[in-house]
Amino acid sequence: MDVRVAHRALLRRLLPEDELEALAVRRGQFHHVVVGSARVVCLPRTRAAAARLPARAAGLRTLGGLDLGFRTPEPLLEGGADGVPFLVLDRIPGEPLDGAALRDPRAADAVAAQYAALLAGLRRAGADAKVRAALPREPDDRWRRFGDGVRAELFGFMSDDGRRRAERELGALDGMPQDGRAVVHGDLGAENVLWEWRAGLPRLAGVLDWDDVALGDPAEDLAALAAGHGDDLLRRLLAPGSEEGLASRVAAIRATFALQQALAAVRDGDEEELADGLSGYR
Repeated sequence: MDVRVAHRALLRRLLPEDELEALAVRRGQFHHVVVGSARVVCLPRTRAAAARLPARAAGLRTLGGLDLGFRTPEPLLEGGADGVPFLVLDRIPGEPLDGAALRDPRAADAVAAQYAALLAGLRRAGADAKVRAALPREPDDRWRRFGDGVRAELFGFMSDDGRRRAERELGALDGMPQDGRAVVHGDLGAENVLWEWRAGLPRLAGVLDWDDVALGDPAEDLAALAAGHGDDLLRRLLAPGSEEGLASRVAAIRATFALQQALAAVRDGDEEELADGLSGYR
């Protein structure tokens, strides 16, 4: 059912200045997001996602206190009504970047420079003692735990060929170090980065969907950017002199995105996301 219909009374109260039928609804991995003119309402899709809302709001408040050079959503109201949990955020102007924009060399240079600055800012933030105290840190054995979880919780849904594919992808993670020095977005796909156009060039306006923010390895965000924008952008970001082993970590993490989606989905009880994540392993 359309969430605008299912939660009509709640949305009219939370977005009183907007015409309900005209509101856009975006479906994320963990939430339905109802986009108003000045605010957005996040409605969790599962009970597990609802339980994480307070931590999500706390993480956004931590990020809001940093000078990152771009906007992050500001929590305005959180709570529940008639058994429906919600989180209201301010709306950041801008739109995701159209893939065709990167065909212009000037635009591609501008985007790469701004992404490089974004990643550098997150790494600097990871050295801030207050940030390190406020955000969770990915465990040193994160990838071993991930592999154990995939084998225990997902292999039963896979074909023999799917399990062999998964083992190859998991094998690339064996012994991979967990760099916990940077703030990592955790889902830095193209759809979560908003841009505005000024003087014919894209300008980074804000970054959305910080559900998975943690102290971790910036290779994760690089992998997401490569998946969303392609290998040319990745080559621009992996400049000569990049730390040894970074490119191989990016490739190994990028190859596991479908498994990461599926594992999160099975733990949240989200059958639709599970089926999508495992579509190449059946």
